[in-house]
Amino acid sequence: MTESTQAQPKAHLLEALRALPANGSPEWLKQIRSSGASLFEQTPFPHTKMEEWRHTNIAPIVQTDYAPLTGPTAHGLTREDAAPWSFAAQGWPEIVFVDGYFAPELSSLDALPEGVVLASLHDALAGPEAAHAEQHLNRYLRDRNAYTALNSALIQDGLYLRAAKNAAPETPLHVLYLTSARGADTAANVRNLVILEQGAQVQLIESHGALPGAPQYLNNIVTEAALAPNARLEHYKVVSEADAGNHLATTETRLDRDSYYGAFGFSFRGQIVRNQVCVRLEGENAECNLVGLYLNDRDRLLDNALDITHVVPHCRSRILYKGILGDASKAVFAGKVHVHREAQQTDSDQLSNNLLLSDTATIDAKPQLEIYADDVKCTHGATIGSPPEEVVFYFRSRGIGEEMARAMLTYGFADEIVDEVEIEPLTERLNDYIFEKYSPIR
Repeated sequence: MTESTQAQPKAHLLEALRALPANGSPEWLKQIRSSGASLFEQTPFPHTKMEEWRHTNIAPIVQTDYAPLTGPTAHGLTREDAAPWSFAAQGWPEIVFVDGYFAPELSSLDALPEGVVLASLHDALAGPEAAHAEQHLNRYLRDRNAYTALNSALIQDGLYLRAAKNAAPETPLHVLYLTSARGADTAANVRNLVILEQGAQVQLIESHGALPGAPQYLNNIVTEAALAPNARLEHYKVVSEADAGNHLATTETRLDRDSYYGAFGFSFRGQIVRNQVCVRLEGENAECNLVGLYLNDRDRLLDNALDITHVVPHCRSRILYKGILGDASKAVFAGKVHVHREAQQTDSDQLSNNLLLSDTATIDAKPQLEIYADDVKCTHGATIGSPPEEVVFYFRSRGIGEEMARAMLTYGFADEIVDEVEIEPLTERLNDYIFEKYSPIR
């Protein structure tokens, strides 16, 4: 990618930055935006000559002049429109964002449990939560790429969640991001902040969906999460963008001692989807568990980039990801575990399993270990293959047709990941989606 092709879309985006209103913003937030804008100017867009992006060509995104949405849209959506993705019927607290901005008329926040603040970041920055936000916002995001820098420069709205000391909601919390049938070539830059204080325990479900008729768009999302000692966060993310929807997301999570972070990612639809999950274990006896399932078809590109850093001793991490690819789709899996010299007695396990349903689907799987300590237990592996013909033959010998046999094997392959979800309404929804996608019975 030449310097001239880099400059053209940047000039367009930098003009949008200058158009943002600054009134009412605290000085510290203005500084974050200013630093983000400077970094964005200096940082090249991701391209395939960069090692981290070698197999992930997002040129169709870079070469599109996406117009950032710098304020709420007149979407006109109703609760009925949001129903396919909503969990409001379960009685769970639910906050809804449309095109990157808080939609109070679609949200259900009347019965928040004690000790839990579930709000829009925009409102949190303007109210009593501002001091907590200042303490954590932009503290954990590293200089990842031009799009994360752009996100910092355009901080406007997104999820704000804070669970006070020992807070433990009895039900999951749900955040829903919807894309309306807004104008083509627009971009929502969403910034999320999750704070769990000491001993807090939260189940957070994050859903991404798009209304019928949604044209080409980009959702550029950054999430920062801070877990205090003994905190526990189970974070479930389901991505089902429109066929022409693009999704670039980075999650940065910091773990203090004895804390636990479980990230369960399900990527089902979108033209280009990249989920980057970065975890730093900075307190002894911290643990993270990254589990994912991705389904890909047509000519779509799906990338899971996982990065776990063990900073201190006696921590544990696990990665288990499965992918199912059909047609001419492509997927990338990059799992990196970095163990610092001081992080003795680290226990880490990583596995990527992939099922190819066609001869033209491709997967680039790259599990990595970078270890500087000498007293560790670390393993990694990857498998790639098609449904075993001998098992298909066994089913057929029992009177089951070949198409049904392959569907059963595919469903069973995915089921191992779905079984990790212990929230029944979410499990049912995931199972329904997978069954509908691969069942020969329509």
